[in-house]
Amino acid sequence: MKSLKHSKVKNVGVLFELLTRQITSDTLSNNKKSPAIDIVKEFFKKDTVLSRELDLYKALQQQKYTSDSKAEKFIDIVISEYKKINRSKSKREKYNLVREIKKHYNLEDFFKSRVPNYRLNASICSLLESHITSNSIKPSQLMKYRFNIVEHITGTQKSSKEATSIISEYSKQEKDLRLLSYKILLEKFNDKYGTLTSKQKTLLREFINNISNTSTLKKYMVNEINSISKEITKLTKSVTDDIVKVKLSEVNSQLVNIKNDKVVRDKHLVSMLRSYDLIKELKNVVK
Repeated sequence: MKSLKHSKVKNVGVLFELLTRQITSDTLSNNKKSPAIDIVKEFFKKDTVLSRELDLYKALQQQKYTSDSKAEKFIDIVISEYKKINRSKSKREKYNLVREIKKHYNLEDFFKSRVPNYRLNASICSLLESHITSNSIKPSQLMKYRFNIVEHITGTQKSSKEATSIISEYSKQEKDLRLLSYKILLEKFNDKYGTLTSKQKTLLREFINNISNTSTLKKYMVNEINSISKEITKLTKSVTDDIVKVKLSEVNSQLVNIKNDKVVRDKHLVSMLRSYDLIKELKNVVK
């Protein structure tokens, strides 16, 4: 029996998540015409095989049941529908999709981006693929995939009833309308945070693009922290208030802690963004 290897290229859920994440990254980079938007519209429009596959992925991601038996039955129904999909069309559309992505983005960097629900997407893809392959897959591996999905379906939803209602209505919209809504949300984000400095925007972009590539992201953050610390130390010399000096020293100590932490955390991003603001304020004060 063989072990089933998961592939991001075959995973429609991951491909769609990466594209929507790329739209966010492009927007933060002030790229008003993100190629990812056109790619999503073309390859995930109604009546495409990829759209049908994505609907099955989303069904397993969004459906909730209170019992394992109902979840198991629902998974079997999704698998049955997945088997009806034309495999040759599916392969061709995925091939063309990846080829189109490659025209606009570096594939290696594109696939390095972090997908929040990657584990669930990987389990869904692997379980579905296991039912159309001629190879014998280890039962323990199949059980692991199925259990991950069942656990998700029967798990307690973290969102409030109001948020769930909004998401439900959002999911019923046509794909083009959902994309337009998503784009509007991004534009509102830009309007709200339009005062971010160029360095803050660059940091956000690096965080989004390299969150899964921890070594690259860590290296960038360490370099920026060195620059921030150096700037704060320089500006501290012009500060006359002893209390402020102590606070600035504490900030530098926190930055050192970020450098020493092996894991890149969301709070590190927040601290660095605030440090940029601190430098900006200090420059205004010591002028």
